[in-house]
Amino acid sequence: MMRVVRLLALPVALVLAWWAVSGSSFYLPGPGLVGQAFAETWFSERVVEDVLPSMGRLLAGYALAGLLGVGLGVPIGLSPRLRATLEPVLEFFRAVPPPVLVPLIMLLAGIDTPMKVLVIVSGCLWPILLNTVEGVRALDEVLADTCRMYGVRGTSRLRRFVLPGAGPQIMTGLRQALSIGIILMVISEMFASSSGLGFTILVFQRQFQIAEMWSGILLLGLIGLTLSVLFRRVERRVLAWYYGSGAARA
Repeated sequence: MMRVVRLLALPVALVLAWWAVSGSSFYLPGPGLVGQAFAETWFSERVVEDVLPSMGRLLAGYALAGLLGVGLGVPIGLSPRLRATLEPVLEFFRAVPPPVLVPLIMLLAGIDTPMKVLVIVSGCLWPILLNTVEGVRALDEVLADTCRMYGVRGTSRLRRFVLPGAGPQIMTGLRQALSIGIILMVISEMFASSSGLGFTILVFQRQFQIAEMWSGILLLGLIGLTLSVLFRRVERRVLAWYYGSGAARA
């Protein structure tokens, strides 16, 4: 019971503060108006027209970034020579803000779904890649020597030693990339788009449908929270050995 109270205390306090300061401005409607707009807007065909396409792009870009990040990060982390060669280039591209790449990606990939997926990949890739590299670099030398002595090589070494050992760092990169992916999903849909959450929220803003605009922002927050909770449960199962025997049941 106390756990539920602790979880709900801050959200309830924020809603009460929102209710207290709302009403003084047209641009800050109260929780009641936003809740009504939320029900009318998102419990409708917009779920199919806007929410599902956005989630599809997000998951596609996130999955592709995960495959590329881990697939490239493992060999780079295992090879000091390759790492020394590529590290300046990786740091350069990591420092480029993904939103500034949107016009370039639009020129190369057009304005349809591939562009939006590539924008998400361009931002999600780097935390996964760099965390994978650091996780592989930090592998226990004693365990590495043990694998070498017992002839554990190839895919068996990768599956039993490299990936589990770097797992905590890889999951950290995946967790960071998830929030970046949501941001880039919205940004990509604000450019030359005709559907998606980012497009719809921008339309509401331009048409001065303020309550509907806030309902879209609220929906994005709920999506982020849901994905975070789901990711945490997956992480606990994948890294049950790291968090303890009860982690998989948590």
